[in-house]
Amino acid sequence: MADRARSTQSPARYGLTDDRAEQDLVAAGWWQDGGPTPGSDVVLAALARTPDADLALLALDRLRVATDDWDDLSAELRDNPVFRARLLAILGSSSALGDFLAANPREWHRIVGELTEPADYAGLLLEAVTVDGERMSSGDATPSLRAAYRGLLLEIAAEDLAQAVDRDLPVVGYEHISSHLTELAEAALGAALAVAQAEHPGEARLAVIAMGKCGGRELNYVSDVDVLFVADGDTAVATRVASTMMRVATDACFEVDAALRPEGKSGALVRSLDGYAAYYKRWAHTWEFQALLKARPVVGDKELGEQYATMVRPLVWTAADRDRFVADVQEMRRRVEKHVPAELVERELKLGRGGLRDVEFAVQLLQLVHGRSDEQLRLGPTMAALAALGDGGYVGRADAAELGESYRFLRALEHRLQLQRLRRTHLFPADDQTAELRWLARAAGIRPEKGKSEAQKLLAEFRRHANRTRRLHQKLFYRPLLQAVARVPSEALRLTTKEAGARLAALGFAAPDGALQHIGALTSGVSRRASIQTALLPVLLDLLAGTPDPDGGLLAYRQMSEALSSTPWYLRVLRDEGAVVERLATLLGTSKLVPDLMVRAPEVLRLLGHPAELAGRDPEEVAGSLRSTVKRHGYLGNAIAAARSLRRHELLRVACADILGLMDVREVCRALSSVWGAVLQSSLEAVDRAEAVAADGWKARISVIAMGRLGGAELGYGSDADVMFVCEPVEGVSDADAMRYASRVAQSVRKQLGAPSQDPPLQVDVDLRPEGRQGPLVRSLGSYVDYYARWGEVWEAQALLRACPIAGDQDLGARFIEAIDPVRYPVGGLDLAATREVRRIKARVEGERLPRGADPNTHTKLGRGGLADVEWTLQLLQLQHAHEVPALRTRSTMDGLAAAAEAGLLDESDRAELISAWTLATRVRNAVTLVRGKQTDQVPTSGRELAAVASVLGYPADGDVGEFLDAYRRTTRRARAVVERVFYGG
Repeated sequence: MADRARSTQSPARYGLTDDRAEQDLVAAGWWQDGGPTPGSDVVLAALARTPDADLALLALDRLRVATDDWDDLSAELRDNPVFRARLLAILGSSSALGDFLAANPREWHRIVGELTEPADYAGLLLEAVTVDGERMSSGDATPSLRAAYRGLLLEIAAEDLAQAVDRDLPVVGYEHISSHLTELAEAALGAALAVAQAEHPGEARLAVIAMGKCGGRELNYVSDVDVLFVADGDTAVATRVASTMMRVATDACFEVDAALRPEGKSGALVRSLDGYAAYYKRWAHTWEFQALLKARPVVGDKELGEQYATMVRPLVWTAADRDRFVADVQEMRRRVEKHVPAELVERELKLGRGGLRDVEFAVQLLQLVHGRSDEQLRLGPTMAALAALGDGGYVGRADAAELGESYRFLRALEHRLQLQRLRRTHLFPADDQTAELRWLARAAGIRPEKGKSEAQKLLAEFRRHANRTRRLHQKLFYRPLLQAVARVPSEALRLTTKEAGARLAALGFAAPDGALQHIGALTSGVSRRASIQTALLPVLLDLLAGTPDPDGGLLAYRQMSEALSSTPWYLRVLRDEGAVVERLATLLGTSKLVPDLMVRAPEVLRLLGHPAELAGRDPEEVAGSLRSTVKRHGYLGNAIAAARSLRRHELLRVACADILGLMDVREVCRALSSVWGAVLQSSLEAVDRAEAVAADGWKARISVIAMGRLGGAELGYGSDADVMFVCEPVEGVSDADAMRYASRVAQSVRKQLGAPSQDPPLQVDVDLRPEGRQGPLVRSLGSYVDYYARWGEVWEAQALLRACPIAGDQDLGARFIEAIDPVRYPVGGLDLAATREVRRIKARVEGERLPRGADPNTHTKLGRGGLADVEWTLQLLQLQHAHEVPALRTRSTMDGLAAAAEAGLLDESDRAELISAWTLATRVRNAVTLVRGKQTDQVPTSGRELAAVASVLGYPADGDVGEFLDAYRRTTRRARAVVERVFYGG
């Protein structure tokens, strides 16, 4: 039975499809009578796990023919699982190493036991070019060095590839293999140099400087080895030595490239230390300093090599001070990518989109910019530098981890592709190259999974890593903060306390000692947070220097940073989004309101990087979202807290957009009014629900009528909400019960919203109701109608001009407006007595309401040509003519002035003067509130507050604030002249 089962087997069971497979297995002694010979099944099972079983078996057959100890080799394959995995993985992955073993059949012994330590590479290669204590000639040394080098390369590949065949063996990372390959390359350079020096004796010292991947200790299996030569003594001898060394190493091992030397291939191959110094200081391009980042002496005269490194390091770590440094490096990456043919750009592992260069350029640029002040970043290997950038906070932990994972994956694929034929290649197979994809997947240790073949899984992984690499490259390499950091001179990044104080004073900080204390508090310690602050602060200080109040801005930044220290994304956003830092500096150095709100609504900070989201939200959408959110809270306290929180968020969002010039004054006023209306609506609903529960049901319908600036959608940042409450009983409830119920609701709304808070006040002002403070808080619709008909005064009709329903029962609100229209738009307009009364009240307001000590020329509300002047002028025209000019029946000041001009009630020039003054006074009033952090109507007349107000209005922070004051006085003076003529009849 067992014999019959065995006889049905074929080599195809082990992944062997070549017609010669069974013949080769029989010749090897592993196949007989239609199945494996005893003990050979482990060899065949391992053969099936190789990337290409047919390739591996073909190479084994060639080795069998070439070697004189096949029986020993075959026994090792059966009995030694580590050797079995090493040899079969090599033969199934690399036709070039298979050829090497066929030509050098004794070399298989290298991978039987312990592999050669890298520390021994140099001695072994020197031994290979030495006979009887003498160095060989270059002609004789080349083949001997080639064989020795290839043998050691075989050992490295054996350790690298074995896990693909035997998963019980440890995974060897790309960094480990690259380090060994670099050690081997250095040893080969040393041996070639020894041959060259023996062939060209003379008085010359020569140091070989490794560049690029060799300098970074991250070579591939097949890499150019970039070098520079530094000489001291006889330059002619040194040049001959260098040329011979390059020829020997190139012919025997790998291409040695000296094209990164000054002036490239047209420049001298060898230069003195002074020659290099002169060139770098006078003529070097930006890319040359980027190339020098990995430069390190490897072989030759150690003292001379170290002198070169000592001379170069300061030049490398101040290169970012050069004009356009960041832009030049970014342009270089774009040029490199453009050289890749369009049809290959998605498959090029090295130079294409999402390739290795994306990672390397991003890491190097970050190193060169931030490494000026942080010596921990001055590392050669890409992965070590990326880890240091992550540890130091210059790159997010998740970004560093993801980028590192993708880089290792792409480098591993690059290694496998190069091992196949030991050729320099970086091209990922095309989607339709199924056999090549399967081979590469198996060589990389990728196994099939349910529903996906090895090739499909490899394709998916390659695209995932390439897309992620490209995304993170774009995020890090083109980070706006890099430009800002690079603009800060290196000496400003590394100052003594005394020097730092002097620099802060030069930047415009009035209290450098205090600023130093803030900086020390933010950067002290060795935490990741302190590292990120250390990178951010030089940029922030420069940005704050361009604001009206650098000292106040830095204090606000410290307070904000301390308050948000537990917010995980806070510093990450500042680091990763340069636009956020720039805009935040403007806000903090200008406004006291913004930092206070930002601490309690930090989510708005994220919006600073997205101007469209910061300024582009529709007020109706915002209001609807606020009402919906509050409605989800059943408990009254939670509902009111939610309303306050959302109002705080919107207030801060609008304030930021306003200061940054992203919203005009009408948009600001409309947004603030809409938020206030939504807060009133949601609060009324919450209180009404709670009161209905306590009263066993609803007793009254309630409508809130907006008055004043709220009614006109012209609120400022600190404006109260002028309202009136109107109610009517629900069916079956008496008027008295309904009134008591509605009064409790109205009082509770005022109390809940007016409770003490760190936010700008939420005062609900009901002083415009009939009888003012002496009258009832809530009236029925009939009571309002009766009052206005019997006792209403002209100022009350004037107040009703901007009345509109804003919360509560919409039908009741609409009926209220219908009822008051005859009051505010009286048929026949105002008679002479009523007109005189309006003018008398206005004159009294001017004389009695202006605060003591206030300057009437610069008081935005009650001053000459201010808001009250313009609004009373329009309102008088509305009271006089709205009954016959429907367009005047508007709550908007600007729309009303336009309607008055169109109706011929105002000259066009007068309309323009009034609109100009009203717009300016509104903007200034808002700006003063933003700057001072509290509602105020008086324009500052000197100092940093005045400069800050001027900057909010678009005047340069370092300009003459007198221009702003002159413009304000001139505009309001012209408006006052119109008011004297139109309102007072002068």
